[in-house]
Amino acid sequence: MIVRISGEDQYRLDDGAREKLEELEGRVASIVESGQEDGFREALSDLLGFVRSNGELVPDEDIVTSDYILLPSDADLEEARAEFTGEGLIPD
Repeated sequence: MIVRISGEDQYRLDDGAREKLEELEGRVASIVESGQEDGFREALSDLLGFVRSNGELVPDEDIVTSDYILLPSDADLEEARAEFTGEGLIPD
C-alpha cells in the first residue's frame, strides 16, 4: 500500500503493516472525536513515525497513487477535525 504524509513524501508499506497503521490512526481519530488537545501531537507523531520507519520511501520520479493520505506533521486539532470523516482518517 502507498501512504502519503501530506506535504512530505510517499511511502510503500507492506500490507501486513495495515493493522498497526489502523491502530495508530484509531488513537488519532479518538482524540479528534473527543475534541481534547491532550495527546493529539504525540498520537499523530507516533502514526507518522510508524509510516516513516516501516515504509520504503517512494522516489519522486515514481508516479503512484496514494492509497491513504495522512495529516502533515504540523497539523493541529482543528485541521484534523476538518479532515475527519467519521470513519477515521483512513477509510475502510
